[in-house]
Amino acid sequence: MPVVRSSEAVVHEIHGARFFSYAAPNSGSKELCAWRAEIPAGHRAPVHTVNREEIFLLLSGELLVTLDGTTERIAAGDTVIITPGATLDIENPTRETALSWVTTSIGLRAELADGSVLTPPWAN
Repeated sequence: MPVVRSSEAVVHEIHGARFFSYAAPNSGSKELCAWRAEIPAGHRAPVHTVNREEIFLLLSGELLVTLDGTTERIAAGDTVIITPGATLDIENPTRETALSWVTTSIGLRAELADGSVLTPPWAN
């Protein structure tokens, strides 16, 4: 039975946030990826457009999430469904780190506002 212990999560740091990869091809997953993200206080992620559906569950803290131009304040326990082709902007306007759990299918790519493409290793 594949079990990934919390101590075995692969940690990636990019654009000022930390991503803890638990399920990905390198850990034995065949279809899905899942990770925990730490979004620091006062942090704003680069605006990006995704090519895969993501399910974003906020575990702790509060965030401002803008999806295709509509902004919502989300709190711990709230889930955002991000559809393929959606443009996403995430900001942590608080004084505490927010923690989220994200799931998607293998092959996620994100196009940033400057046209560059990010192929996150925790989702490929």
